Amino acid sequence: MPYKLNIAILIMAAGTSSRMKAIKQLLPWGENTFLGNAINNAKNSKASRVLTVLGAYDQEIKKVTDFLGTESFLNPNWKMGLGNSIAYGTKHLLEQGADYDGILVMLADQPLLDMQYLNGLIDNFSNSKHSIVATKYDNNRVGVPAIFGKVHFKALLDLNSDYGAREIIKAHLNDVMGISADGKELDIDTLEEYERVKKSSQ
Repeated sequence: MPYKLNIAILIMAAGTSSRMKAIKQLLPWGENTFLGNAINNAKNSKASRVLTVLGAYDQEIKKVTDFLGTESFLNPNWKMGLGNSIAYGTKHLLEQGADYDGILVMLADQPLLDMQYLNGLIDNFSNSKHSIVATKYDNNRVGVPAIFGKVHFKALLDLNSDYGAREIIKAHLNDVMGISADGKELDIDTLEEYERVKKSSQ
């Protein structure tokens, strides 16, 4: 029986949703919310652990993570950007002593990405020699959700900007396997986008 890789998922939910003019993480989605949907998909995947990184609106959002029985924690420096929150989440994971083979970084505002897609990323990471498995976007770009192998943990810890993990991916393109999400990779930034996607998908 093949060795089952130990993958942790970091859900990034620390942003202010400034363009949305609402708490994006708590927008209704089906019978849930954006964040609740992301957490359920992550918890039902093949990952062994799920953590949510909070920032803006942490008190309101923590009620959701507590209700769903999943671990969340506040990055006190969340205003420094997505990269800082990824670094904080990675540090929190690694300090607790578990030996992870990879960390899957995902966002709370990509509601079309489901458990099957997350499992596809995990399966491809498990069955390939690539140290990063990432999601394909238009114009030959790749980004999150993405799994970073152990060799990149230090780079995740060193992030400290608003660019998230994009710079790590760009610096190691030869090590990246890109996976198509067939249009489900859409991230939603405005109420107009939200209403349009909600209408067409539910």
